[in-house]
Amino acid sequence: MGLAEDLGDKLAIDVLKVVDELGDVELIAQVAKVLGASSTPTEEAFMSSIRVRQAETRARGFLRDYVRRELAKKDGDTDTP
Repeated sequence: MGLAEDLGDKLAIDVLKVVDELGDVELIAQVAKVLGASSTPTEEAFMSSIRVRQAETRARGFLRDYVRRELAKKDGDTDTP
């Protein structure tokens, strides 16, 4: 990775932690705007990292729920959503 990608990814990790803690998803757009005003490559790297990390989180949630449902089926538990 290049410098912009490395810094964008590190910033994305920090921003996503704050978003999780405070629930303010608008923070992502605000940080992207600040980055874009001075470094378009870093803004693009930041947003790419945000999208990849959010997609991975959603996919892991799906996988966790899928495994939970399948294990419940094996155990004969039909009440599990």
